[in-house]
Formats: sequence, C-alpha cells, structure tokens
Amino acid sequence: MDKNFQEEQFTGIVKFTPPLYKQRYQFIKDLVGKYKPKKVADLGCADCTLLWMLKFCNCIEVLAGLDICASVMKEKMHRLSPLPGDYLQPAERSLTVTLHHGSVAHKDPCMLGFDLVTCIELIEHLEQSELKKFPEVVFGFMAPSIVVISTPNSEFNPLLPGVTLFRHPDHKFEWNRAQFQSWALETARRYDYSVEFTGVGHPLTGMEKVGFCTQIGVFVRKYAQTTESAQSEKPTEAVYKTVFKAVYPSLKDEKYLQNAVVSEVIFTAQIIKRSLLDSLMSEHEEYNDDPTERKSKFQPSMNRFSEDFGKALVEKSMEPFVNGNVVYIPLKTIFSFPKVNQLCGTFEKLHKLIAGKVTLSSDGSAVMFNTKHENEEN
Repeated sequence: MDKNFQEEQFTGIVKFTPPLYKQRYQFIKDLVGKYKPKKVADLGCADCTLLWMLKFCNCIEVLAGLDICASVMKEKMHRLSPLPGDYLQPAERSLTVTLHHGSVAHKDPCMLGFDLVTCIELIEHLEQSELKKFPEVVFGFMAPSIVVISTPNSEFNPLLPGVTLFRHPDHKFEWNRAQFQSWALETARRYDYSVEFTGVGHPLTGMEKVGFCTQIGVFVRKYAQTTESAQSEKPTEAVYKTVFKAVYPSLKDEKYLQNAVVSEVIFTAQIIKRSLLDSLMSEHEEYNDDPTERKSKFQPSMNRFSEDFGKALVEKSMEPFVNGNVVYIPLKTIFSFPKVNQLCGTFEKLHKLIAGKVTLSSDGSAVMFNTKHENEEN
C-alpha cells in the first residue's frame, strides 16, 4: 500500500510544496535535530522512506521499523543496507537498523529503550480494537521520551478534490482537530506525558480556519521511566518477526578503526617520504650546480604540510631521515597530523593499532620504507 502516492492524487491541486509526505518527514528530521535522540523507532514504517532519511542523522545509533505488512518493507528495505563507501570510510558513530513484522497492538521487548517513537499516518489505519490497545503499548510499555503522532485532519478534506469519505480506502476513521486533541490529551494524562499540537500542509489563503492538512501531536514524557518499571512490563517472549537487520561499519569497532588508522598512517608516511626524497634530490642538484650553496640540513617543503606539522618538525626527534636505502618517518611526526591524532587519541593507541600492520624500526619509534625498488623503477 503506497500511502504517499494515494495521497498525492488528492492533494495535487492544492499544490503542497514540498509534497505533504515530505513535509511530515522533514518535521521528524527537524525534531531529531533538536532533541538528538540516539534510538528511534518508526511504527508503521511502510516502505522505510523515513528510516532511510533518518539513517543520515549522525546522532542516531539505533533505528527500528515496525509494520503489519512485511511485503511493503521488503520491497524497499535494501536501501537501508550499508554501501561500499560506508566500509571504505566508516563513520565514527555506530548504527544498527532493524525491521520487524508485527502489530502495534502487541508488546515486544525489542521495542524497549527508545528515545523517540514516530507514528506517521498510522492510527487511522487501526481497527477499533487495535486503537484501544495502542496507547498502552506505545506510552505505557515502550514509554519513550518523545512520541510523534500524525493523522489526517478531516476538516481539511472538503478542500481535497476526489475525497468523499476518507483520503485512503484503508482508513478506518479520520478525526477532526477536536477529536484528535481529546484523544491525545486523555492519553497524555493517563501516561504522564505532555502534548503539543501542530501540523503540516497549510490551507489556502482565506481557508485558515480548517487548520493543517495533517495534524500532529508531539508527546513528551514528564518523568523518566525507572528500569524496574520497564522490566516489570517486559513480556517473556518476542512476538515480532525480524525481517531485516544491518550493522554499519563504525570506528567504534576495533577492526574498522585499525584499518582506518593503518591506511591513514601509510598515506601520511608516503607523503612525508616523497617530500623528503624530493628535497634531497633538489639539494643534490643544487650541490652539483654550486657547491657553496649546499644546504647544511634537511628542510622539507612546508607547502606540502600543515602549519602545525611545520612547527613540530623543528624538533630534531621528529625529523624524517634516510639511512642507506631506508627512509625513517618518526611516529611522533605522523601522530602530529590532525587526522591521525583524531583517529587514535593517544600516541600509545597509535602504536598499538599499527603494530604488526606497518613496518617499524627496531625500537618501534619510526615507520620504515625501503627505497631500493623505487629507485630501480625510476
């Protein structure tokens, strides 16, 4: 069931810009930007579009979707899988995305511990028996810090050509603003939440009295839920079926962090080596042209390095040097580069992560490169 397509058939003449469903998703993205939740669940996630948008929010570490229709989720869930670029450049944060098949009228422990729960155009699809259980499942059992519920505002329907009773054939009801607010306020009171009302989809000029096309309630829990109360509610068995799970590569994972550090160390060392060899070659040419102008010590071209590195290189212990066919790049020099420093945090961790992965001097203080093969190629 494509709710967005069905909706746009009705709202095309009203000319919502951007389209109404995008306005709803943007509302959630703005809310995420404001509150920075780490764990977000989308109930009635359908084709996973909202989840796909939210996976790019850096604050989110856990995303979960739930829908009664597994086939709709499966059709587009591949968009939630990591891309090759995610493995080439892992993010600093961890991210796990999971999709579940089940009903919002049932409790499952996999839905505990979320900061934000979204229910976008969901409740109007529920049967009366399901709607009756919905508040206890979401507000009583799941008890997230924030719940966002959006639903059609029936007062706007006369402005939508083609709408006779409901906007979608699967809708079981559509509330006006008074009905939605009455239900929301009672639900908030019962489960110790506050609620504010807003919406998206402005009416035409002169028709402001009908309110937003989509009405939205933002519920915020008044008191922190204790661990004991959450555990006492926890059912003994899972009732949802997991249909998808993706764990994104992250620098919080030691193996991905090590790969990133080793790659950055080798890249940085290669740049320093190349600058050193170029400088020595230039020095050699100057000596041949005019021996009186021979330089007394190595001075790399600073335009290849950051200003911070240029200052650090003044220290004797941080100067790269050549001994025979081997170039030595001190680890302290490499650690002074911002990206290496940021990845490792400490010099000790840098040494630990590259041990056995990069060729080091006997005392472990420098990265070594053999220039023999390079000279032969040149």
